Amino acid sequence: MRTTLTALLLLALPLAASAADNSPIGRWKTLDDETGKAMTITEIYQAQNGTLAAKIVENLGLPANCDKCSAPYKGKPFVGIVTLWNLKPQDGGWGGGSGYKPSDDRKFNAKSVKLVDGGNKLEVKGCVAFFCKTATWVRVH
Repeated sequence: MRTTLTALLLLALPLAASAADNSPIGRWKTLDDETGKAMTITEIYQAQNGTLAAKIVENLGLPANCDKCSAPYKGKPFVGIVTLWNLKPQDGGWGGGSGYKPSDDRKFNAKSVKLVDGGNKLEVKGCVAFFCKTATWVRVH
């Protein structure tokens, strides 16, 4: 009986790992658009309303405080700034939410958030009016 249970658990582990790879929930390294240098560690989490959201949990390459930010973040630390919110399942990924890029003090429509490279990278497509840009985030293991 114990051997059977152990075998079943061992078979289920790859399925659980695969399910985790299909979710963007977790920690991601954000990169500067121009230099590729790491800027932050951002954590994607499930919000109380059931949508996905993201906030900066570690500052890797930005100034200590966001002096370029507008209210409510002006002069506050980058850590804790919410960068994505209200993301809903959509077209094999997530989208239909909003975003904020503190380094540019710019709000945007979070058009799509999709896992790529076997779940190791995340493509975040944001749009202001009809101008869209895609940023790639790298999963932190």
